[in-house]
Amino acid sequence: MNDIRILWKESIARALTALLPDGTEGISAERIIMETPPDPNLGDLGFPLFSFAKLMHCAPAKIAADILPLLQADPAVQGQGTIKAVGPYINVFLPKGDVAGQILNAILTQKDSYGKTNTLAGKKIMVEFSSPNTNKPLHLGHLRNDAIGESLSRILKFGGAEVYKTNIINDRGVHICKSMLAYRLFGNGTDPVKEGIKPDKFVGDMYVRFHKYSKEHPEAEEEAQALLRKWESGDPETLELWTLMNGWALQGIQQTYKRTGVSFDKLFFESQVYRKGRAEILEGLARGVFYKDEDNSVWIDLAPIGLDKKVLLRGDGTALYITQDIGLAITRHGEWPFDKLIYVVGNEQIYHFKVLFYVLKQLGHEWYTGLHHLAYGMVNLPEGKMKSREGTVVDADDLITDLKNGALEEIAAKGREEAVRNPEEVAEKVALGALHYFLLQVDAMKDMLFNTKESLSFNGNTGPYIQYMGARISSILRKAETEEGKNAKAGTVKPELLGSEAEWALLKKLEEFPAQIDKAAAQYTPTLITGYLYDVCKLFSRFYHDCPILAAENPDTAATRLALARAVQIVLKNATELVLVPFLEVM
Repeated sequence: MNDIRILWKESIARALTALLPDGTEGISAERIIMETPPDPNLGDLGFPLFSFAKLMHCAPAKIAADILPLLQADPAVQGQGTIKAVGPYINVFLPKGDVAGQILNAILTQKDSYGKTNTLAGKKIMVEFSSPNTNKPLHLGHLRNDAIGESLSRILKFGGAEVYKTNIINDRGVHICKSMLAYRLFGNGTDPVKEGIKPDKFVGDMYVRFHKYSKEHPEAEEEAQALLRKWESGDPETLELWTLMNGWALQGIQQTYKRTGVSFDKLFFESQVYRKGRAEILEGLARGVFYKDEDNSVWIDLAPIGLDKKVLLRGDGTALYITQDIGLAITRHGEWPFDKLIYVVGNEQIYHFKVLFYVLKQLGHEWYTGLHHLAYGMVNLPEGKMKSREGTVVDADDLITDLKNGALEEIAAKGREEAVRNPEEVAEKVALGALHYFLLQVDAMKDMLFNTKESLSFNGNTGPYIQYMGARISSILRKAETEEGKNAKAGTVKPELLGSEAEWALLKKLEEFPAQIDKAAAQYTPTLITGYLYDVCKLFSRFYHDCPILAAENPDTAATRLALARAVQIVLKNATELVLVPFLEVM
């Protein structure tokens, strides 16, 4: 159908050019705007002509009326639909049978490749996300970050890009030392295995213990700072404990990644890169890019970007986070020369990334233009804001398990234990579908509340609803292989039979999938895919209600509608994979 769109754009461009005075530069097809009319009765494609009024010294409606006969006489679009001039628009009614055949053939032939595009072919895109601390388990905020980062990575890859997923593990600093100090005080040599606790949860409990302890022992803060100084000086005993506890934390975090379907191509560790960038800053200082203050600290003037100034090195020569990120960005580009590096980091770091990108520009790294901060808002529960140090953070695994238990209760309430065969496995997938869909359906920049009950609903714009529709279609396809589907088996697929409003609307929505991929990739927004999934499911529900499939009297109609159902299943499978929602054939 994309070919038909191109033909019509080219035809309209030729018709407009024909009306221009001799010697005037022609109008290219790229300048032709194409829309989908809000009412199907107005056509399938709409071409507004407002932008040509000034050029042609003519009202848009007059332009439409003038080019109509030229379009009707253009041999290139003969048989490609009928047209009408409606006010300032040229509206096209596509030939349903031909287009339906093209759409069905494309989906049923390409299968799990349907929707893939080459728009980003040749582009190397690095995505940084997650960035956990090794003093606590992943929490609800990380789950939103991970969902955005992993989903975006899959969408970009589906759009043709070469994608490289990275993660910076924050494994050093005083917050890490606080967990270590608490373990020395209260651990008594035990470990996660002996306690039967997930290893990152074990370390996180020590972080909470420290803050309870510090409320009664103010000296605890200085003790943690002293432990950090020992770590920085390479004290063997301190490093041994740090290695042990970081290992526990990372082991548990990796288990959560595996559970949620998140993966990375490379892990960077702050302990290995925090000194990076210092030499770059000193070189910039020597070139006059930065300046030194009286206390020997190094600064950059941010007035050219409307900000004040920023310290890049302390007076004692030690690095800050910004110094580390400067060195890390340069290292990453050296290892894997990207065209784009997308940082998935909370919106409280907007200032940080403005400074980082400007510093890299001033240092002469031309690839700074490919750096992008994909900011996202806070996510909390209705009870209020989470605080790690007070132990009020919503642990990622606990949340998923709560969702899983809710799904198990729903399966039991509906008496579906035997039908789903493995309730535990299905409930886990429903939980992940509920979680990821809820997190991704909200625009990333917006703060959000995660409502467990709403996310698990089987009605409305939720993951379980999408999964339910996929299971319903899969059930129809299974029935088609039984006696119930004998009518469809006897028929022949004839796309021209898909002429009802419900069938046509569903077909056109399926055809949009590749365009939705390109749009989501260009805008870095998985939300477009969740919205698309909901639209497809609503349209299939309407089609299923209005158009009997296996029960259709005409065998050809039954076979054709079954082919349409199979096409919907393919698109749902492909799209749900992109937003981390497991596809379920039985529910």
